[in-house]
Formats: sequence, structure tokens, C-alpha cells
Amino acid sequence: MTLSVSLRHAFPGFELDVSFEAPPGVTVLFGRSGSGKTTTVNAVAGLLRPEAGRAVADGWVLFDTERGAWLPAHRRRLGYIFQEGRLFPHLTVGRNLQYGRWFAPKNGPREDMGRIVDMLGIGHLLDRRPGALSSGEKQRVAIGRALLASPRLILADEPLASLDEARKAEILPYFERLRDEVSVPVLYVSHSAAEVARLATTVIALQDGRVVRQGPAVEVLGDPTVTPVGARGAGAVLEAAVVRHHADGLSEIDAGGIRLFLPRVPHAPGSRIRVRIAAHEVLLSRKEPEGLSALNILPGTVESVRAGEGPGAIVSVRTPAGTVLSRATRRSTEALGLAEGVACHAVIKTVAIAPEEVGGAYPAAEDGV
Repeated sequence: MTLSVSLRHAFPGFELDVSFEAPPGVTVLFGRSGSGKTTTVNAVAGLLRPEAGRAVADGWVLFDTERGAWLPAHRRRLGYIFQEGRLFPHLTVGRNLQYGRWFAPKNGPREDMGRIVDMLGIGHLLDRRPGALSSGEKQRVAIGRALLASPRLILADEPLASLDEARKAEILPYFERLRDEVSVPVLYVSHSAAEVARLATTVIALQDGRVVRQGPAVEVLGDPTVTPVGARGAGAVLEAAVVRHHADGLSEIDAGGIRLFLPRVPHAPGSRIRVRIAAHEVLLSRKEPEGLSALNILPGTVESVRAGEGPGAIVSVRTPAGTVLSRATRRSTEALGLAEGVACHAVIKTVAIAPEEVGGAYPAAEDGV
């Protein structure tokens, strides 16, 4: 199923004008707060009536202002996951889930409740009330309730924003399973580069109410010209396979024939994974460095050097493992003579790769790695 969106809407001091196509999988609207992400999702949900535009989900017209078509929110068959679970406090988890099933079409296909409960690991919570749940457990129940409504599309508006890092780490694998095991496409809002790198099959980068880039996650996040959350959020994504786990707590992976080491990952040998490499964690050297504590050294060629308004620059380096980005000072890039076509080495400390920046690869990516 695909989603096609084109809309325009003006607020005082801000105008949204976006168009994009969302293929199956998780499509992430990525950008800073105020870039238009939530406004776009609310228009798709029917919570905001845009001044002009059209949204079509697999042939199902949600709205078309030119034709005067407007489907009420309750008839759009959408599952909406908010920042907070928004569960009914007087109902048990089981009854909250059953409430979701109440919205499923009576004569259409329905999700199996047992399968959803197992996928989300909430079987032991069914008799509890929301007040006795952790924030992460509430979000898992909210995901289940949305799925059991048999929606055509799931909308998730920064569903991890209110969680601490431990709860985010708990929930992210369930969104990966949602992406990989459920046929319902997801339109997901985030300003976290790590979330985007782990979850997105398609990224729609928004800035000041406009789409600045859209496409597969690896391509968009590896583009040095696309920094919707600022230079500090820049980073590229490598797709790799887990080779083995070592007794010293490191995992060895293969990315394009290059062996890299990460802190131990929760994926079995042979698994496909994604690894986000933050640009500020990548050092560059013209010569192959020796005598370093860093274990990951990638040979490559400079693709571009993009200077910022201040003293910094983003250097894009093409390596056999994929494109990596490095955030350096302009003084350093000039001293090293870094320019398009220059050979160099990218140096990445193993411990610089945080667990939340490693996740399972979308199955469709396997053919391209």
C-alpha cells in the first residue's frame, strides 16, 4: 500500500507546502520542531483541514480540496499513536485492546489479537490497568490498540519523545517488528536521527515547511546537504551483516567487505543490521593511521566538502562499506587538503557507536547490500 500526499496550509508566520509519496514500510517525516511534521500528519488524520491539497491511501481518497472531497476522521481507518499512550485508565489492558478491535470493519480482514499480543510482548499485562504500567509498556499497548483496529495506515507522532533513553531502547525493537512483520504502512514523525536511521524505509526531510529531500534512509541520511536537525545531528547509515560475537564483548560485522567492530549487538550472526555513524565521531587521515586505539579504519575517497556558516564543515567520504560523514573544522580540511577525489581514511572508535544507533535492517534492503 502507498500513500500520496500533497498539501498547502498557512499559519501566521508559517506556510506548509509539501508533496511526497510514501511506499510500504515506515516513512519518517524528519525535521526540527516547527518544520511542519505534525501538521502534515494531522491533515492526513483528518484533524486539520488544509487550505489545499490531496491525500490518497492506496486508492482511498482521504481528502481532495479541488474536488471538494473530505472523508471524516472516523471513517479514514487510521491508527494514531501519540507521544503518550492515551489509554483508557478505567479499562484493563485487554479491554483497551478490545476497544481497538471495535473500530475494525465487521466484514473485512482482522488482525489476530493473540499474534499482536505476542509480537508486542504484552500477554502478562492484559489484566492490569494503565496506572500500573511503565511508560514503555503503555506505548506497546497503544501500538497494539492501533493495530487491532485493522487500519489502512498507522500514524505515529513522535511516539518516543516523552520516554527516557532506557524506555526508548525498550520500544524501538517493537517498532522494527511492526515495520517488518505487519503489512500496514506507517507514517512516523521524528526529529531524532538515531530513530530515523533504525526505523525508516523512506525519509521525507522537512525544513521550514518544505520537503528538502526524500528517498531511502541510507541515501537521505548520507547526503551532507541534508541536515534538517542541524550539523550536530549529521550522520550516515551503513548496512551490514553480523559475522560473530567475541568473548571481549565486541561484535564483528561485515559492511561491503570491510570488517568493523561494535559493542555487542543483540542480533545473531548472519543477521542484517543498520548502523548509524554520527559525523562528529568520525576522524579523517590522509595516510593509513597506525598505533591508534580505534579499531575501525575505512579507506575511502572524498566525495564532497561542505563548509558551514561557522568554523565547521561536513566531509562526505565514499568507502567500500558505504558513505560516511565526518564533521571537522574548515581549518583541518584545508590543512589536510581534503577535496573531491582525494584519498583518505575514516577512523571510527568502536565505543562511539551507541546501542540505540544499531538496529535490524529492513528486509527489502538485503538485495542492495
